[in-house]
Amino acid sequence: MATIERFEKSDLKKSNPLLSKFRTTIETAFYGNNMVELLDVAKAYHLSLHSDNTIVTDLPVLHTKELGLPDDAKILVENGGKIFGRTAQARRIVGENKEEDNLLEGIIRDVIYHNSHKKYYKTTGYVGLDPDFMVKAHIAFPEGYENNLYSWLLNFQSTNPQYNAMYKDSISYPDGDIYIYADPDWTHPDYPMGLAYFEPDRNVACILGMQYFGEFKKGTLTLAWATGHRNHYVACHGGQKSFHIDDGSTYVASFFGLSGSGKSTLTHAKHENKYEIKVLHDDAFLINLKDGSSIALEPSYFDKTQDYPADHPEQNYFVTVQNVGVTLDVDGNKVLVTEDIRNGNGRTVKSRYSTPNRVDKFTDPINAVYWIMKDESMPPLVKISDPVVGATFGATLATKRTSAENIKKGESADQLVIEPYANPFRVYPLSEDFKDFTELLNRKNMECYIINTGYFLDKKIPKEITLQAIEEMVEKTGEFLPFGEVKGMSYLSMEGFQPDFTDSTYKKLVKERMDMRLEFLETFNKSHPDEPLPIEAIQSVKEIIDSL
Repeated sequence: MATIERFEKSDLKKSNPLLSKFRTTIETAFYGNNMVELLDVAKAYHLSLHSDNTIVTDLPVLHTKELGLPDDAKILVENGGKIFGRTAQARRIVGENKEEDNLLEGIIRDVIYHNSHKKYYKTTGYVGLDPDFMVKAHIAFPEGYENNLYSWLLNFQSTNPQYNAMYKDSISYPDGDIYIYADPDWTHPDYPMGLAYFEPDRNVACILGMQYFGEFKKGTLTLAWATGHRNHYVACHGGQKSFHIDDGSTYVASFFGLSGSGKSTLTHAKHENKYEIKVLHDDAFLINLKDGSSIALEPSYFDKTQDYPADHPEQNYFVTVQNVGVTLDVDGNKVLVTEDIRNGNGRTVKSRYSTPNRVDKFTDPINAVYWIMKDESMPPLVKISDPVVGATFGATLATKRTSAENIKKGESADQLVIEPYANPFRVYPLSEDFKDFTELLNRKNMECYIINTGYFLDKKIPKEITLQAIEEMVEKTGEFLPFGEVKGMSYLSMEGFQPDFTDSTYKKLVKERMDMRLEFLETFNKSHPDEPLPIEAIQSVKEIIDSL
């Protein structure tokens, strides 16, 4: 069995590292008389269908048999209120603030006690879709939030005979099952944005005062990523695809970027069918540091709906939808109003069948990492030959926020921000990700790139240019030119996107962006003296600045 759910009586002692105070508090709640176990996706659908906060559209769900749903299943809509994105400010991690931990322990016990008089539904699923990595996860929602439970079962892999057998034969890890307790109705004056409280090493979380489904999806992934990280995998918030070339070779590429950066677009691009392409996932996967193979963590996609109007074929693969409008078509059918007309960040849990070329594991080792940035100082594609420099650019990945996240105080949507490795869900030291990515980029036949999906100076980089750049890497036909006098960096020659290092204004912009990265690294190390990034990361940026 992959993770630990049951114990020998001789192991039920205080010395057992899995039996922490917080984990024991949360797991105990799952065995209360108020908990109703619900494992079947079809039953979850029926509960959600009749939930008061559900809008039942007249749009049919496709592939119901494969999804375990009734033949007549319809797309279900649930809309929240003011908040329609993730709230990073609400996250807390056990051990970061001992004084706050003491307060939260009592608060959470009170929450569970008062909710013991409420009806709750609990369910179980798997995170990780290959016997090499599968984690069992449990989550509980109060009555009234059946939509979130149903969406969670769809987003991850629900239990069924096929996956139960796979899990039974999967590799064992010395970690406990994931347990997540939710109370979206909770309020507290000290936590006006809600609370997402994690104990990563114990695979447990409590998510309070937040209704947005993305909190529960990413909360589950947060713990699964951390489990993978502890067991020699690189945790990846990005997309991965493989190109199968006529000469029999395979090119596996990973794209790392925040929501809205283009990672899904690049992952699913068909490249005019020039190659046979397989897709692993567009959001969450792990890379095995031992052999370079990769494993998807989810069967479904949690996709933005802004690009899918009513007549778009992608709507055929929607199963549940969040934070969108509904209206009537000419035949009186209830249909979706998307394109973020109602609010930003409309979302759907979309079935895996939207991607006919989908697989759950790549045994072929990864060949390339692409850091997706929206940095006007960068041409469409920059190659980085030094693994330390490549890992440093990943640690200082510069991009822009989207409506998928609540903008932090002091930030604007157009402001360039740094999000290391495009992963705001990390719950272990950043220095450990730096070590993992440096090791990954040191692998034989590995390449590292910065790919700009925004503007180069004041010129928009069209999708066609971005895809052309990737194709030239796949076919090894691109011509690279020196990136000024910066050692170990070169750029892909593309007409209309040539950096001019004789232009002092351009050199000043590049230097400003490198100064921004240096400031981030130095500030990070000052605020994290116990877990700093290695000095070679800072030194690599200083050398780039000196060369400018």
